[in-house]
This record gives sequence, C-alpha cells and structure tokens, in this order.
Amino acid sequence: MARKPVGEAALEHKGWWQSNRWLIFRRISQLSILTLFLMGPLASIWWVGELDNPFWVIKGSLASNVVLETVPLTDPFLYMQTLLAGQAFEMTALIGALIVTLFYLLVGGRAYCSWVCPMNIVTDSAGWLRRKFGLKKRCELSPRLRFLILGLVIVMSVLAGSMLWELVNPVTLFQRGILYGMGMGWIVVIAVFLYDLLWSRNGWCGHLCPMGAFYSLLGRFSYIRIRAAEREACDDCMDCFSICPEPQVIRPSLKGEHGVGPVIDESQCTNCGRCIDICGPEVFRFGSRFVK
Repeated sequence: MARKPVGEAALEHKGWWQSNRWLIFRRISQLSILTLFLMGPLASIWWVGELDNPFWVIKGSLASNVVLETVPLTDPFLYMQTLLAGQAFEMTALIGALIVTLFYLLVGGRAYCSWVCPMNIVTDSAGWLRRKFGLKKRCELSPRLRFLILGLVIVMSVLAGSMLWELVNPVTLFQRGILYGMGMGWIVVIAVFLYDLLWSRNGWCGHLCPMGAFYSLLGRFSYIRIRAAEREACDDCMDCFSICPEPQVIRPSLKGEHGVGPVIDESQCTNCGRCIDICGPEVFRFGSRFVK
C-alpha cells in the first residue's frame, strides 16, 4: 500500500486547524515581532513633520533592543561576542542578556529558532518545497558541525577584537534588510534558501547555524518540553520524522530507547510543535520536562 503524503493522516483525523495550529502560531509570533520592530520606522515615514517623537514599541533589533523605552533585551549570543571581543562592559546590556537567558531557560533555548528567528520562515519555505517536489538531499552533514562553527565564532571574536560573525549573520542581515533595505543581504538569504532546497535538508538551521548551537546549550536546562505522552498510539507512519527539523531527537522518546522516558529532553529540539500538528494519533503534546 502506497504511503500517504506527509500530514494527510492528520488532516483526515484532526482537520486542517488542528493539523496546522502550532505552525500558524509560530508564523504569527515571527511576523508580529518583525511588525513591532517596524512600527517606529514606519511612523517616522508616515507622519514625518507631524510627529517629532514617534512611539517605538521596540527600538533596536533582535540583537539588542529596548521594549517600551524601558526594558532592555540583549541577545546573549551577541553579548558573549562583545565580551570576547574586549568591548566595554555595559550593565544595561548585561541585564538585557540575563532577561533573555532566563526566558529561554523556561520555554526552551531553541524556541528562538522556531518562534522568533525570521530566517526560520526562509528555511521552512525551502523545506516545504523540497517535500512538495520530492527533492532528495545531496549531502548529510553532522548536526555537531554547528558547534564547531560556534567555536570558530568565539575564536574570531577573541582574535579579531570585533564581532566578525555579525557581518555575515543571515539573521542580522535579514532583519536589517527588512528594516532598512535588503541590499547585499539578499545574497546571503537566497544562498541559505537554495542550500536548504537543493543541497541539504534543514541544512542551515539543523547543521550550520552557530546561533542554534548556542541556544541549544540553554535548551539543556529548559522547563517546557514536547512529550510523546501517548507513544503507545504511534502507528509508525514516520510523518513526525519527515517534518521535524531535528528528527534525531524524536526516536529515543517515541520508542523508549535505553530506558528514556516520553519527554523529548534533547537540547536540539526547537519546540516548534510541528510533530504535534502532523501526528494523526496525537502522540505528542507540550508539557514539563519533569513529568515523565
């Protein structure tokens, strides 16, 4: 019997909304964050000459910003680079980095990758087209490669005394392009898209991105996890493996390998919720890492 297309069983069993709700929530999250960053610049354009001090909900970028002109938020990955590069210590930036770190210790470090990072929209689009047209991967890199790249970013920061990575960081270039005009940033974004589409499945986020590697370190201690709570209901359709950007994290929890419980406790999990959406038997759900 021919295997059903990925997600068809979930559509038949749960309907369209239940089969896509976490994906929709993530897109709302990503686009809402970008919109909040755009509100200040757009207000300056629309009401030029009439509004001397336009209201900024969030001023800055994903790397460093201020919410409601009061609460600082700093990407801890960027802050680490500034310290390693020998730049001046700033208490405000430290406070912002601690706030962000505590947040991701709660919701999962790599939740940044799936719920905030704008490049996730690009790589998800490439993944969707890859599945749509049945494109095969040309190479398979080790997920551990991103940790090597993270190490290189650290070494470059120390040796160069500057944040060289931010000059080519696709996340920085993509957001800067949306806010101020894309320019050469299109080359990097399109390159990542084509790499994921034509060369390696989930190649950028799953194997190369040092930001993902950094946030996965926070994910080792995060509270909110996805649980294979009803793993006995699994019918081995493999849809969760096909859709998951980090499929290697599912098997131990789903099959109970080596005494592992049903909690997907692997730090590489992005808490994207697509396995919950795509599973017809409803094996997965969000929960606590401490509930086995």
